[in-house]
Amino acid sequence: MDKTYNHKLHEKDIYTFWEKGGYFPPSPKATEGQGKPFTIIMPPPNANDPLHIGHARFVAIEDTLIRYHRMKGEPTLWLPGADHAGIETQFVFEKRLKEQGKSRFDFDRDTLFKMIWDYVQENKGVMENQLRILGASCDWTRNKFTLDPEIQKIVYKTFKALSDDGLLYRGDRLVNYCTVCGTGYSELEVDRIERTDPLYYVRYKKIDSADYVVVATTRPEPIFADTHLAVNPKDKKNKDLIGTKVLNPLTKQEMEIIGDEFVDPEFGTGIVKLTPAHDFNDFQVAEKHNLPIIRAINPDGKISQAGGKYAGLYVKKARAAIVHDLQENGLIEKIDDKYQHVVGICYRCKTNIEPMTREQWFVKIRPLADKALQAVKKGEVKFAAERFEKIAIHWLKNLRDWNISRQIVWGMAIPAWQCKECNKWIITDSEAPMECSCGSRNLVQDPDTFDTWFSSGQWPFATLQTTEPGDFEYFYPTSVMNTGYDIVPFWVLRMIMLGLYTTGNVPFKNVLVHGLVRDAQGQKISKSKGNVINPIEMADKYGTDALRMGILWGALVESDIALSENNIRGQRNFGNKIWNIARFVLSTPLVSNLQSPTSNEDDERILKELNESIKKITDALDQYRLSEAAEELYEFVWKKFADVYLEKTKDRRGDAQPTLLFVLQESLKLAHPFMPFITEAIWKIANKQYSVNSPQGFFKEEALITARWPAS
Repeated sequence: MDKTYNHKLHEKDIYTFWEKGGYFPPSPKATEGQGKPFTIIMPPPNANDPLHIGHARFVAIEDTLIRYHRMKGEPTLWLPGADHAGIETQFVFEKRLKEQGKSRFDFDRDTLFKMIWDYVQENKGVMENQLRILGASCDWTRNKFTLDPEIQKIVYKTFKALSDDGLLYRGDRLVNYCTVCGTGYSELEVDRIERTDPLYYVRYKKIDSADYVVVATTRPEPIFADTHLAVNPKDKKNKDLIGTKVLNPLTKQEMEIIGDEFVDPEFGTGIVKLTPAHDFNDFQVAEKHNLPIIRAINPDGKISQAGGKYAGLYVKKARAAIVHDLQENGLIEKIDDKYQHVVGICYRCKTNIEPMTREQWFVKIRPLADKALQAVKKGEVKFAAERFEKIAIHWLKNLRDWNISRQIVWGMAIPAWQCKECNKWIITDSEAPMECSCGSRNLVQDPDTFDTWFSSGQWPFATLQTTEPGDFEYFYPTSVMNTGYDIVPFWVLRMIMLGLYTTGNVPFKNVLVHGLVRDAQGQKISKSKGNVINPIEMADKYGTDALRMGILWGALVESDIALSENNIRGQRNFGNKIWNIARFVLSTPLVSNLQSPTSNEDDERILKELNESIKKITDALDQYRLSEAAEELYEFVWKKFADVYLEKTKDRRGDAQPTLLFVLQESLKLAHPFMPFITEAIWKIANKQYSVNSPQGFFKEEALITARWPAS
């Protein structure tokens, strides 16, 4: 063996050995029902950018579990894939266009789609090679992409079923709209931030009176589209206003004051203006009281034609102009410049979300969410960390109908066609319809695409239904879904809802939520802060094993971790310690006539300590306590094996050699799920030396990756 371990001489060759050797796919006999399977469907990384350190964390977690269960002899499947990532990818691509002085509006729809497709396919290949660098022992023969034709067929089938079951409707309803990204979003894709903005106290003149009614608002720009004011009928100071009328400060149109209990008497003056086209509460009140809905802001972020002199201005400029005019006419009583409130912003570009009416496809969420809620409460889906179960239950109780339409090019086209003769919508699960029931062939497809989460919400069953025959029946429901806590409501809950609806069963039995990777000071990693940790650079510098152990070490899976280069460097030292132990043990040949370990007191002690560590590591892995397992491994190998036992054997190598070999062999097995490359490299060297010549059959398996997990 070389004096020191050089990861660059081993990692690529070892991964090729695994992949070409067919060690990643489950046994061909797996789907014949031989044993209970262990299955993870990989959260598909976005195919728009290289992997970041968060991806390295999920690889470290999932690959550790996969390798552990594979070594236990279970039929094990880790199915990889890539996500087209809808708005995320189009947003990234548009930034690239902007850098070139171009815009998405410079290209027709088909050309833009093809450009993004080519960009994604290039990045998809880069991303998959990076997964290999990180040691992901996933089954590449079952690799999937969310825009694969067979995946799309599954998604279309679900869309058609939802329609047939009365769980889908098309409505001109209020949606969260980003005027920069040019698309609507679901409630879950809106970030909420606390901000300080001016609160304007605007005067509305009473009809046939010189008095005013004062209304507090942070948004004076759509006042011209307001048709009514409202007060809470239980508000003693304002309830007498119900039924009276005032003049709109901008249009001078009459506005009636109505009563509704949604009004908070403690906000402002207890009187609110109603802008049904741009506020969710106001929209509900308008539906309840049959009020008119007037659009004040267009999808491009400019004031609509109803705004008169302000039409065509962007919101910010319109607000300044309107405030100026109101002040000129003495219609602003005061301005509170320190008003704190929560506002919605686009989760991608951070622009203010503009609620506005759009004709969209909606899924009736309550029937789906209620079934998912019961599955969680009954334990059909278990969360490894209790706090995330509470979060899941909260969201499932409060989800609104799901807007699944997106006004973007990059995505899965919605299979719905409108007849231009009778306006009827026709939904299919495959090809375009030939004609409408009215006999017309003038059919136009909806230009929108599906929300990414609608297609990825079907990922567990859509993948397994389109891989090998028998996969779905054998591997579904899957064993574990591991993902970051930031997308529990986005993705995990939708997979549960759609899995139950489509298959009648939950998509996975356990949810293992992991935290974020932060820098050494605990700050969130971002390019703007200059604290980005590139996982591929770290793997190249210190070795993949060191990177993986650095990520798993010192924090519960569900917690955020503070990662620094020092952490990774320290785990490289641990790898070197394992290599040096192996050099020492393998440097002495086994005495051929010695059939079994001696009864030396030191031998017995290390074997007892080994047995205790096997049990602790096994129990920890079974309960997803990966950091605890890694720390026990470190404690045993470095301190008990290397620092104590190995030192005591230096003057009796012949007698101790069988025990040294056995403890090394079992230690390599224990370490393999965490540090697969260095352990496999040592195993290959030891295998050549001892698999045949050793009467005890040390290192008899050709590959450590499929060696049997130690029994305690």
